[in-house]
Amino acid sequence: MSAPLVILGTGLAGYNLVKEFRKLDSERPVIMITSDDGRQYSKPMLSTGFSKGKDADGLAMNDAGAMSETLKVEIRTFQQVTQIDAKQKKIYIGQDEIEYSDLVLALGAEPIQLPITGNEHLMHVNDLMDYQKFHQAVQGKEKIVVLGAGLVGCEYSHDLASAGYQVEIAAPDLQPLSRLVPQVCGEALIPALQSLGVNLHLGKAATQVSQTDNGFLVTLDDGSELLADVVLSAVGLRPRTALAKQAELDVNKGIVVNRQLKTSANNIYAVGDCAEVAGFNLLYVLPLMNGARALAKTLAGQENELKYPVMPVMVKTPSLPIVTCPPQDETLGSWSIEGQAPHFKALFNDTEGNLLGYALTGECVAEKIKLN
Repeated sequence: MSAPLVILGTGLAGYNLVKEFRKLDSERPVIMITSDDGRQYSKPMLSTGFSKGKDADGLAMNDAGAMSETLKVEIRTFQQVTQIDAKQKKIYIGQDEIEYSDLVLALGAEPIQLPITGNEHLMHVNDLMDYQKFHQAVQGKEKIVVLGAGLVGCEYSHDLASAGYQVEIAAPDLQPLSRLVPQVCGEALIPALQSLGVNLHLGKAATQVSQTDNGFLVTLDDGSELLADVVLSAVGLRPRTALAKQAELDVNKGIVVNRQLKTSANNIYAVGDCAEVAGFNLLYVLPLMNGARALAKTLAGQENELKYPVMPVMVKTPSLPIVTCPPQDETLGSWSIEGQAPHFKALFNDTEGNLLGYALTGECVAEKIKLN
């Protein structure tokens, strides 16, 4: 019997890859290995759970047993792969070895750890088990400080405030969503968050988190202090690359792959948040889904190159809808903006006048399909 296809990770990338692969090949043996409980859930729903009154069980769609049966795969939960031997085509879980015919790294990304005093007091929500811990930690509590005003920080703040928590955001950025939208669009979100009771401390970075008798004290770099029952760090993610580095695969921002999602080693692929595809490491759902579909074809014997379509990012802040398709970093060009607060249409054109990005807020979100 030939060695199985082995997939490391049962997140959105891993499970979507197998779903797409099973449409093309129903027989090939597949083993999935995960360091968590293997429950299937939609990661974007993690930042909408509180306003919907859902705990982790409420967000879970299927357990590992059900997924194993549905997809006709073997799923090994709570297992940590310690080594990849690319020459022998084996992975190791401690002393146990598993041979593979093809290996897919769907390892996702991990929270960036803030280099501040007391960072052990910070909570992160990056997967369903994190959500479970955070959900339990805030039961019966009132005040939550969120560090970070990017996509995840804004979405969590909106969700928690909608569920009745007192939320304070602290971030060194001078506007919300600074990496995704131009200044005026980010600033349009401020009144929407404030209408839910969120206090924003922008242009102020946390320097220390200390435990008090009844919670935590967050010190900001201007000397001001915020009291919190729970502190959530939402300052961003970075691709999980340690295992790939150990296997001596090419790694840059993420695990370097070509348009067929092949790494620098034969029969090893990477997909989703851990992968850097032709120079792009895009930590969003649409790139991941496109990658899973393309790689499924390649693994099923249909050589296939990943081509990204237009992939807008929907910001889950219902009190002010925002959709953005940001231009790639270092692209030369400029934004042109029309509209009145909070309804803006911002278009990014390069020096030749080509449309390379947009940001829409409020009622202007309706123009998304036309711009795509």
